[in-house]
Amino acid sequence: MRWSVFWGVTIAVLLITWYEWKRLKTMPKKDKLVLISLLLLVWFMSMLDLPKTPGPTTFLHFIFKPFRPLLES
Repeated sequence: MRWSVFWGVTIAVLLITWYEWKRLKTMPKKDKLVLISLLLLVWFMSMLDLPKTPGPTTFLHFIFKPFRPLLES
């Protein structure tokens, strides 16, 4: 786990919550729930080591690898 990224995201989530909460006081509870759930999801994902996971290009290489001989000839 990269602690600098985790603490940076934690501070960003707290600042976003503080800034947006003033605007959401007049909104319904569903809007508050959506904001909190999205921020918690982002905060939780910052704890995972996602940069080491394969990206979309790896997936495309896996799909199109059998067609490589056809494209090279």
